[in-house]
Amino acid sequence: MKMKETHDTETKDTYDTEMKESVDGETKKKVIPIIVAVVLIIIIAAVGFGGKLVDKYSYSKELADLDAYYGAGEGELAIILQDDMLPEKAVISEDAVYFDLDTIHEYFNEGFYVDMGERKLLYTTANDTTTALFGEKSYSDQDGSHTMEMKICYSQGDQVYVAVDYILRFTNLEYEQFDRHLQVYTQWGEKQTMDIVKDTQLRIKGGIKSPILRELTEGETVELLEQMEDWSKVKTSDSMIGYVENKRLDHFYSENETPVTDYVPEEYTTVRMPGKVSLGWHAVGSVAGNDTLENMVAEAHGMNVIAPTWFSLTDNDGSFRSYASADYVERAHSYGLQVWGVWDNFNYKNETGQDVSSYQILSSTEVRQRLTEQIVETAQGLGLDGINIDFESLTEECGEHYIQFLKELSVLCRKSKLILSVDNYVPFNFNNYYRLDVQGQILDYVIIMGYDEHWHGSGNPGSVASIEYVSGGLDKTLAQVPAEKVVNALPFYTILWKTEGAQVTDQYITLNNVDDFLKRMNVTAEWDETTCQNYAQWQADGVTYQIWVEDIESIRVKLNVMSSKGIGGAAVWRLGYGTAEVWELVRAYTSL
Repeated sequence: MKMKETHDTETKDTYDTEMKESVDGETKKKVIPIIVAVVLIIIIAAVGFGGKLVDKYSYSKELADLDAYYGAGEGELAIILQDDMLPEKAVISEDAVYFDLDTIHEYFNEGFYVDMGERKLLYTTANDTTTALFGEKSYSDQDGSHTMEMKICYSQGDQVYVAVDYILRFTNLEYEQFDRHLQVYTQWGEKQTMDIVKDTQLRIKGGIKSPILRELTEGETVELLEQMEDWSKVKTSDSMIGYVENKRLDHFYSENETPVTDYVPEEYTTVRMPGKVSLGWHAVGSVAGNDTLENMVAEAHGMNVIAPTWFSLTDNDGSFRSYASADYVERAHSYGLQVWGVWDNFNYKNETGQDVSSYQILSSTEVRQRLTEQIVETAQGLGLDGINIDFESLTEECGEHYIQFLKELSVLCRKSKLILSVDNYVPFNFNNYYRLDVQGQILDYVIIMGYDEHWHGSGNPGSVASIEYVSGGLDKTLAQVPAEKVVNALPFYTILWKTEGAQVTDQYITLNNVDDFLKRMNVTAEWDETTCQNYAQWQADGVTYQIWVEDIESIRVKLNVMSSKGIGGAAVWRLGYGTAEVWELVRAYTSL
């Protein structure tokens, strides 16, 4: 019995062992794939994470689209001015590089003038006017005709293009041409450079993922434009602007840029009075008006320039009528006076009602140049000492043509030793196309008509010339014109304003009659500190009267302000309106 039990026990143990091994085997078969799967997942995750790390910290090899970067189409070049890319483009035509006129005026030189009707490009310097015809390879100046290798200028629609090599003749500029862009310099100074110490890339922006503009090689020198914490903005020798890592830069140093040496700036000579100008306008309405010269001289103690209003434009061909007299000039000279003949664009029109278009006259090069020649020839024939231009009510579209007229006239006056002066409104933003800044460069005297703050027929009662108006106008002028060239014109008149209900009318009263007028009205004017004028207001027969008086007191304040600003003199509108006492104030001012 015991032997059987033993045998049964052994059999049972063997069975249990086999069963366990069988179960373990089955378990392993089930577990191993799971383990393998988990391991694979871990490996894949690790690879993915590592890939992301690699991707995050690896340098992009993407190349920049240079056509998109420069934004230049076929036949165009991007313009790099100094260290900035302009929105405008240069144009290539027949292997020559051109700028459009708007770009030239905006960035390089606003002196170029175009006559679209006559298809001409003009440039007036201090002593000459150079002319080029559209599509031609030659230009002309006082020395004759000159030829260039390319057409100098051409038009396409409403736009005019000028060869850069021609612009160089008149402009302090240098350029270098590359495949897609043009590097242009108009200023030179000190620049900072650094060396590339290891091969690297120039990128559009600071960052390793930014597209590559081009490769940079060890030893290459770049100009440092802006340095940041990890990257710097640089410009390469071929004028590509982008970013490079700071760790690839070393050897910081400065160097002076070499400026253009073959450009000679224009030099404007000036004919000047020996002291301050003391000018009186002589209103001459006919040849017979010349006989009043002696009366005008007797009134104006200390006057050294008389300006008779002799000439006025009569038609759109630039003709002008004249009340001039050579005998008048001789008589004025005998009194020690210079004579500046006045040319205006309105008196004949006002006298006859005949329309005269300043725009048509000034915008035609042929008419404009004929006019300037006739003005100078007339002045020389009469023995005048100077020319005074009084062109008023010009429109903004006429502005550029007016300035070209003054430039061309100044060249002829400079050669003829004639003083050239121009009358201007008090400057404001709305009339800045009269370009006092240019006038201050090319003229001998810039006269500011410091009156008509409130003007005849405006329906707006107020001072003709308050001290704030005069002083502010001079400050604006002096910001653009050298003080010694500035002359302020004083009003020897005032306006009586009449308000009846909603209707406002007015009348002129001259300075030499205002005291008698106030006495007749039994009115006493009182000093107004704001305008620095005596002011009176009264009523009669349902009408309100107002007057801001110009008298010896108001003129004294104006002259004191003028003296404090150190300007070149005084003018008076007009002779016959003043008094000996007021002229004595002017004489004292101009003799300082």
